[in-house]
Amino acid sequence: MKENEKSPALAGVTRSVASVLRDEIELLCRGEHPEPFHILGPHSIADKPGTLTVRVFEPQAQEVAVLWENSQSPLSATKIHAEGLFEALVALPVGASERKIPSADSYRLRLTFPDGRRVETYDPYAFPPLLTDYDLHLMGEGTHYLKYEKLGAHVREIQGMCGVHFAVWAPNARRVSVVGDFNRWDGRVHPVRSRGSTGVWELFIPGLGEGLVYKFEVLSQLGGAAMLKADPYAFCAELRPNTASIVRQIDGYEWADAKWMEQHEKPDWLTKPLSIYEVHPGSWRRSLGRTPADDRDWLTYRELADQLIPYAKEMGFTHIELMPVMEHPYDASWGYQTTSYFAVTSRYGSPADFMHFVDRCHLEGIGVLLDWTPAHFPRDAHGLALFDGTHLYEHADPRRGTHPDWGTLVFNYGRNEVQNFLISNALFWMDKYHVDGLRVDAVASMLYLDYSRKEGEWLPNQHGGHENLEAIAFLRRLNEVLHAQHPGTLVIAEESTSWPAVTRPTYTGGLGFDLKWNMGWMNDTLRYMARDSIHRRFHHNEMTFSMMYAFSENFVLPLSHDEVVHGKHSLLSKMPGDAWRQFANLRLLFAWQFANPGKKLLFMGSELAPRHEWSEESSLEWRLLESPPHAGMQKLVADLNHLYTAERALHEVEFEWQGFQWLDANDSVNSIFSFLRRARDTNNFLVVVANFTPVVHEEYRIGVPEAGRYVEILNTDSEYYGGSGVGNLGAVETESVPVNGQPHSLRLRVPPLGAVFLKLDHPALPIAELTDALPIAPA
Repeated sequence: MKENEKSPALAGVTRSVASVLRDEIELLCRGEHPEPFHILGPHSIADKPGTLTVRVFEPQAQEVAVLWENSQSPLSATKIHAEGLFEALVALPVGASERKIPSADSYRLRLTFPDGRRVETYDPYAFPPLLTDYDLHLMGEGTHYLKYEKLGAHVREIQGMCGVHFAVWAPNARRVSVVGDFNRWDGRVHPVRSRGSTGVWELFIPGLGEGLVYKFEVLSQLGGAAMLKADPYAFCAELRPNTASIVRQIDGYEWADAKWMEQHEKPDWLTKPLSIYEVHPGSWRRSLGRTPADDRDWLTYRELADQLIPYAKEMGFTHIELMPVMEHPYDASWGYQTTSYFAVTSRYGSPADFMHFVDRCHLEGIGVLLDWTPAHFPRDAHGLALFDGTHLYEHADPRRGTHPDWGTLVFNYGRNEVQNFLISNALFWMDKYHVDGLRVDAVASMLYLDYSRKEGEWLPNQHGGHENLEAIAFLRRLNEVLHAQHPGTLVIAEESTSWPAVTRPTYTGGLGFDLKWNMGWMNDTLRYMARDSIHRRFHHNEMTFSMMYAFSENFVLPLSHDEVVHGKHSLLSKMPGDAWRQFANLRLLFAWQFANPGKKLLFMGSELAPRHEWSEESSLEWRLLESPPHAGMQKLVADLNHLYTAERALHEVEFEWQGFQWLDANDSVNSIFSFLRRARDTNNFLVVVANFTPVVHEEYRIGVPEAGRYVEILNTDSEYYGGSGVGNLGAVETESVPVNGQPHSLRLRVPPLGAVFLKLDHPALPIAELTDALPIAPA
């Protein structure tokens, strides 16, 4: 305030008090005042009982008036600072003098702008704080699991007035403001109330609502320019390249999946079939109605519901796993560099659209899993990095806080508020979007302090070791909370090392995950399959070694997106030999995956057998289905899924030896593997024989535990799948020749580069029973 400008409210106060007030006004008008409620809004005047001063900062306004309660006579405010601070003295009605400060609905502000436009609104600085001390205590303690309902932007009705309540955690900020088109992105107009040592800032702005585009402007205590930050708890964000948050209500959707949710609250997935179709929503299929030049030609969530769900169901998949749908600015990150953890990406539609997709999945009997990225986050200026000018979400020391592989930042798991942010986010997707589980990305990078780091580039833990004790504690707590609140939830670890007990309960020292990707199985299998068949006999153990540890964890057998990008070639192109051998090998690979114990995961498009690597920039090559070998591959994957689901022997006992038995694991000369898969009732079993050479074996003998007729229920070399048609004419009878430690045996015609699944159809009757069954000849 200039020396020649006098505030009516300063009359009669001492020079020292007036000087302090003037200093605060200067800070406010420069956008540097940490406590805007000290200046703005209604304030009593100590030596003038029954009189209030109401101050309003509105740089663009030409005039400001106060409309008291039901009075139609506006009280003009005086401009007391050239930057746009107005002040009005209000004499309270008779009988109201005992009430020092009026309620927020006692008056309105009338703002008149130079273009003649008039706006009437309630004063944001007349409202009390909405967050309770208990809320703030739980946030600081790290146990506020519904934190997303308190922080962020929420449409509220306060004292009968609708508006938006904003709240954000920024403990090292000097000033936080809400900015957007509604205040011309001027951080001086709506500075936010500080809740003291909690580090939380909040403000209720009446008159705002759904669809508002906004950010937080943060001025750090460390100085520097003000930063524009997206809301970490926003439920919606702008489509890239724009980066602002959007106010969105997400509680109005009417769910129809109550039956599914009730059935899946019980953790009974261990003995159920689980076949996961991993999907990148933007490239599964592109819209035919949009031009190729349009970079928004992805299917929407609702279009995916209409097209993806029927396809996945027809193909026999039990679950769809979506690569991260949390908001991210860079398409080529596939979502793994998340900037808005609570916002479903706007690329494919609104939050309600995504709820519709999940709802439809459940109605069709398909579960939904989401990829989730708590291991790291990107450095984008609008994101979590240096959020309040300090290393708030990340470690300050780059030896702990930066990720060398991806150029991203690592969460500080030792900070209660950061743990709370991540756990409440995990719960959010189950609470609000009904998802059935999370696949946790890059767990290995969380567990080891020296992950991808050279000597001298990492800091040991307090015991001198390389284990990240804070991350371990976080993962255990995460799994405990998720399973306590949603018992049927699946939490799957992408963990590529030999860390013990990843899928064992936390009370036994484990990490508490339900499932873990078996990266060892995947790497060994793909390495073996890439070898020419003539060399496979020398690497036989690559296909048997995984059985040495197959039941040490609850494993998923993945053939994921990571194996068909960045120069690794498509699955078909990994296979050796000419085109016929490549297709036969790939059919054999899929059969091997479904025959082995462990839940299944297949990346989208692999069932089409493309020759090109996957790219997020284009649709899957659906035209390949016009070619018989590709169409045959798709049919095989569908049949494998349906067989896996229908036969309890393939899915009921996947995590213990009772469900698997080698018949012959040592026939390296012929590169043939044979084994049994059993259900819990051990007389329910299947026989699997897999031949990894292009040689037909006409009379290959394998042992079986029971005599009778064995039906060939699937043969990957069937002409139906594009094979050569070598098989056993539908069934084969046992012979009383002991082999492989079994009392009976089968002589099989084993197809080249093929696998056959056989099931006992008619057990042989004992001789006595057979005699009794014969007709009696007439005398």
